[in-house]
Amino acid sequence: MSDYIKFFDFCSGIGGGRLGLEKNGLKCVGHCEIDKVTAETYKRFYNDDRNFGDLTKVNTDDLPNFNFMIAGFPCQTFSIVGKREGFNDERGMIIYSLVEIMKKKNIDYFILENVKGLKTHNKGETLKIIKNLLNDAGYDTYIDILDSMNYGVPQMRQRLYIVGFKKSLKIKNFIFPKGSVKNYKFDDFLDAENEIEFDINNTTFQKYLNNKYNNNRYNNDDILSWNNIVIDWRQSDFRKYTEIFPTLRTGRHGILYVKNKKIKKLNGYESLLLQGFPIEIAKKVKEDDFFVNNKVLSQAGNAMTVNVIENIAKEMLTVI
Repeated sequence: MSDYIKFFDFCSGIGGGRLGLEKNGLKCVGHCEIDKVTAETYKRFYNDDRNFGDLTKVNTDDLPNFNFMIAGFPCQTFSIVGKREGFNDERGMIIYSLVEIMKKKNIDYFILENVKGLKTHNKGETLKIIKNLLNDAGYDTYIDILDSMNYGVPQMRQRLYIVGFKKSLKIKNFIFPKGSVKNYKFDDFLDAENEIEFDINNTTFQKYLNNKYNNNRYNNDDILSWNNIVIDWRQSDFRKYTEIFPTLRTGRHGILYVKNKKIKKLNGYESLLLQGFPIEIAKKVKEDDFFVNNKVLSQAGNAMTVNVIENIAKEMLTVI
């Protein structure tokens, strides 16, 4: 059934959504990405330069035919991390452009992804507007919040997913994949060649470790005795996780982990693995001088988790 399904990758980022669909046999026919560096990453990852640029300005007639849309539309305006300006920010208006493309291309199916904060933004009114917009465009929608850690990667990442089917298809029995308990090996997501060691005596780190919130909880010897422990430190906070990483985000660099009495900084290669990218793609950031570690960390933090999209698409194909 999936052989005839062609998809277009909107707000593509570095293609996490693309990979999830391709794992189900769907075929990518193009993408839209406005950030030049991210677009170049996409090109190098997939040897694909079919970038149509700004989706709000693209001539829909110029797009190839496709019947499946995937889009991780901008989340900054809806995130609890940002100012939550929603539709008052032009990035929040991209959903309208996406819906117009859906209607003009007469697509059958879609997956939209955003931060979980979209569910509560403006006391739920923003999501209600989006649901009504999609309903009026002729789609039955299903919405849920899924956590990446339940789909095969050691990353706590809750995201809101909107799945849609054209009403004329009369698909009423879609159920989101449930996921499962831990089914991965933590070491498989670490880079044995990671040479970015962190100095435990770093002045700022010690300041956080000894501030009024964390004083006397841990000392240097305690930390160096840990193994497979992840440390997230920012502002006044110091958080400890066992064999799992906190949510990767564009602006969250400096996540640490303790392995064999050494403290390592999470690197770009590892961040891609944590988002479900296959090793053959992740290793490209090691082999190509174009890639800058912090930039890859940012791009991975903004990506979709491949495994989650793969599982959602699998369930969609089941009911299709």
